[in-house]
Amino acid sequence: MLNINLQYDWEGFHADYCVDIFPGVTTLLGGSGEGKSTLLHLLGGFLDGRGELFFNEESLLSLPAYERPISTLFQSDNLFPQLTVWQNIAIGLSPSLSLNNEQRARIQWALEKTQLADKAERFPQALSGGQAQRVAIARAMVRKKPILLLDEPFSALDPSLREEMLYLVNEVTLELGLTTLLVSHLPQEASLVGGRVILIEQGCITAHEPVSVLSQSKVHPLFSRYLGLSSV
Repeated sequence: MLNINLQYDWEGFHADYCVDIFPGVTTLLGGSGEGKSTLLHLLGGFLDGRGELFFNEESLLSLPAYERPISTLFQSDNLFPQLTVWQNIAIGLSPSLSLNNEQRARIQWALEKTQLADKAERFPQALSGGQAQRVAIARAMVRKKPILLLDEPFSALDPSLREEMLYLVNEVTLELGLTTLLVSHLPQEASLVGGRVILIEQGCITAHEPVSVLSQSKVHPLFSRYLGLSSV
């Protein structure tokens, strides 16, 4: 379980996050500038916050980003253009690309899981947007980090590709037993991946519920304003 009790201040913006996150997918909803990405950056170690952050009773707050049990995918796929698909995945395991047999087998498994086995020797410029994001997901998979943070990595994809990526995220999360946090502006994305949903407003977590609250005939009152619906 991921135990979050974090505070952050920057140029008049104050955030105070307090929540327990269980394995599975949790989607962070909220308007622009409300603090969704800020939370992910605090968890990933890219921003300095104060408070407490524990994963399975181990404190993470003092750890630098590279030592935290976390993989992060941003809107950019962050692929290296001079490396092949195989190498872009392998670099997540070893910067020198020197791998043992178990690691090579793990890369092959990730390639097959993300339907990239026939593109292992291609370079990023020869990939579609969806394929490039699959490479980024495969790289996160082979690292075996138990926490996966997704900061709107599929926002530039067309709706059908975005849906495909979300199904893949859900599948990988369940198969690997990950704790996945997905930032999104779209309630329908939360419904696609299932799990739970968090509403963030003005730097605070105002609701944390099963995703079913978004599809009930009477939407949970704390989500009604965000969804533009009446709670009555």
